[in-house]
Amino acid sequence: MKETIYTIPVSEVFEPKDGCPICRMRDTLEDRCVEYIMGAAMMEPDIRIETNKAGFCSRHFGQMLKCRNRLSLALMLESHLDHLQKEVLRPQKPLFGKDKRAQGAKGLAGSCYVCSKIDWAMERMLETTLRLWEKEESFRQLYAQQPVICLEHYAQVCGTAEKVLGKKAGAFQEVTLGLTRKYLEPLQKDVSHFCRMFDYRNNGGDWSSSRDSIERAVWYLTSRRPE
Repeated sequence: MKETIYTIPVSEVFEPKDGCPICRMRDTLEDRCVEYIMGAAMMEPDIRIETNKAGFCSRHFGQMLKCRNRLSLALMLESHLDHLQKEVLRPQKPLFGKDKRAQGAKGLAGSCYVCSKIDWAMERMLETTLRLWEKEESFRQLYAQQPVICLEHYAQVCGTAEKVLGKKAGAFQEVTLGLTRKYLEPLQKDVSHFCRMFDYRNNGGDWSSSRDSIERAVWYLTSRRPE
């Protein structure tokens, strides 16, 4: 995979101030990776070797299907299934209860080419984010102005901060905690209000901002919008 498709200026990710910037970072990387392998990378032998070995998770198969380039996906599936048949599930003599084919299938079933590339790129982009926060006051202000950091990315970015910032991580983690709690508190109230609206005594009452609170809670907890 060419590293240039993962080159996203970190400051641009934080400028919109709309939702979780780490989600936006991941989604941008994800879209670029799927677009690349469904287009220019389709006939690159080195990419095909990697996708044969790693396969894809159900989410990224779904994204590739939405690209409407069924031929590209079919070609990757053709060689991936051939690899599965010849290398993973090939006939062999009994191994006294130990079936390496099952182990190989289990490993393949739990892997995804896109996920591995996104994880690799996210690690480096989060490190860049933390270095910017450490060195640039303007970026610290931009970071503090974000409307939310979702729960999954709160855990991820705070964990990365401990490795990158060392003793300075505490200040960053406090700011990030504030961002995730700022969203959590009204969300919890909205979900509670949604529940109360099913009480007959509130029939005809004002749902206020609670109608989509379930969807927002699922996103906050998982970093993914319900489909």
